[in-house]
Formats: sequence, structure tokens, C-alpha cells
Amino acid sequence: MCRDKILFVEIDEKGKLNIRPYSTTYPMIYRSATEVHWDKDKKTLYSPKPTDWSYLEWYLHILSVIKTECSVILELTDKTEWVNIRNELRAEITKAQQNL
Repeated sequence: MCRDKILFVEIDEKGKLNIRPYSTTYPMIYRSATEVHWDKDKKTLYSPKPTDWSYLEWYLHILSVIKTECSVILELTDKTEWVNIRNELRAEITKAQQNL
């Protein structure tokens, strides 16, 4: 299983959660039919704006899909940037990632 760093986690102006990997790309991830998509311009994995699921659930879902479908583990680092992410959510994501 490969590993890749997460450059940034962002909630964009449309309310979508975006995760940008350091080196891997996923232009065909839509084929997994998991509601995880690839933005070729931003080079991010993204989810729809949450309705039934929280941002934390979408974050974990994206990581799970990439691990299962692509055999890549995406990891936060000390250098991961957090864009439009409130401190509480950042703490939840960081804690959940440590428990994976």
C-alpha cells in the first residue's frame, strides 16, 4: 500500500470538502460510484456539500474510498494547510486520522 501526504483540507465557497494529495491524482475516481470526485483544475478530491453526512464523515469516506479503490493511504502532516476549516472540525479530523 502506498502513502501520500495531504497538502490541504478545504471547505470551498460552495460548501464542498476538498482534499489535495501531494503527488497522486485520481481523475477516474468517479467510476467508483461513491460520490467522491476529482477536480482536475484544483487537483483535489472532493465531496458534495454535506446534507446527511457531516464533514468529518465525508473526510473519512474519501480516505476510505482512496484506500480501498486505489491502495493509497492519505495522511495529514504538520505541514497540511487548513482552509476555511473551523478549529473544532480540524481537531475532529486530526483525532480521527490518528485512529485509522
